[in-house]
Amino acid sequence: MTGSALIVIDMINTYEHKDAELLLPAAKVALPGIVSLLDRARGEGVPVIYANDNWGQWRSHHGELLDHALSKPHAALVEPLRPDAESLFIVKARHSIFYETPLKLLLAELGVDRLVLTGQVTEQCVLYSALDAHIRQVGVTVPTDAVAAIHPELAEAALTMMRRNMGADITLVADVEW
Repeated sequence: MTGSALIVIDMINTYEHKDAELLLPAAKVALPGIVSLLDRARGEGVPVIYANDNWGQWRSHHGELLDHALSKPHAALVEPLRPDAESLFIVKARHSIFYETPLKLLLAELGVDRLVLTGQVTEQCVLYSALDAHIRQVGVTVPTDAVAAIHPELAEAALTMMRRNMGADITLVADVEW
């Protein structure tokens, strides 16, 4: 395997949760970087996979999650990230994109051995997903201008851990290579 995939973590979001007020400014800053990566990935045929919490809506599917987020006051943060017809979608229930999801199988079927992780929250879901990728011998790139944090100091520590302990490539959107 020698392919990459772009992962968009938890950006289909209503921002009606604890810490949303702290997260919103960072999500707004990360949005252009994620949109840029989406455009590049789609243009170059790189698989795009959305890994999103279901927010406790166990009977919902990704279309319902998207519609619900688009009906809320922060739809402007969701609309530019709307999945296209080629996008893949994994519903997750915990922090890691791998935990109890079919992601590992999907990556094998796609021939993917490197993930570009974007989205939120750097010090939570991005960190735990990077660790789980590392454990599975899947490479990780994290563009710092395409991830959002609740606590910037914890995000910096998380990025340092990803780089030092997991060998993650911590970079900028402009420097991401597929």
